Amino acid sequence: LDRLDVEFILADLALVDRRIERLKTSGRHGTPAEKEANEREEAVIVRLKAGLEAGSPIRDLGLDPDEEKAIRGFRFLTQKPVLVLLNVGEADLAAAPERVAAMAAGYDHQNALVDALSARIEMELGELEPEEAAVFMEELGIAASGLDRVIELSYKLLGLISFLTAGPDEVRAWPIRDGSNAVDAAGAIHSDLAKGFIRAETVAYEELLGFGSMAEARKAGRLRSEGKTYRVRDGDVVEILFSR
Repeated sequence: LDRLDVEFILADLALVDRRIERLKTSGRHGTPAEKEANEREEAVIVRLKAGLEAGSPIRDLGLDPDEEKAIRGFRFLTQKPVLVLLNVGEADLAAAPERVAAMAAGYDHQNALVDALSARIEMELGELEPEEAAVFMEELGIAASGLDRVIELSYKLLGLISFLTAGPDEVRAWPIRDGSNAVDAAGAIHSDLAKGFIRAETVAYEELLGFGSMAEARKAGRLRSEGKTYRVRDGDVVEILFSR
């Protein structure tokens, strides 16, 4: 992992150096507003260069939102979140938590997570029907499949949650940024829903399972009516009411 980090740091450093040289020439031209924007960008790039030369990935530099916005188009490798997966055998599953803890302690970076799974077991689970897979996992003492954990950890690293929409023909999960409001959720489905947003009717997924339908949840008084500023929760089932 350290070797990979070094290679990624060197790649980012080369990109930073090229950008600094370009800013030194092109940054002197343009309108006052463009020059000011170039100066702000150069200040961030110089900070990145200092961090990278000190051996720190960009994700460890604690950039504020304005700094992140200034470098959004560069796609630096060391700015990306990292998910480290240890491939263990079935016989080593019981010891996997200790190995994960040891790896995590030795790879102490921001926006980086470590977990373990067995690729062989995941392959076998993928060949089984859902009911058979559930029995197999119970026999092995596995609470969740490796695939489910990878999805969960990836969402966590990327700062995402999912809300659900349920219609007569389709149930679908929509990924949005954690902290998004009801209008953001409506826009994730279609821009027209965000423009004409009136309100959102929501219920937690676990509650909806008990009622069986949105109509039954409404009869029981468990369907909440939320406005534009409602912060959508992970697992919310949402119906958007909007004007055309």
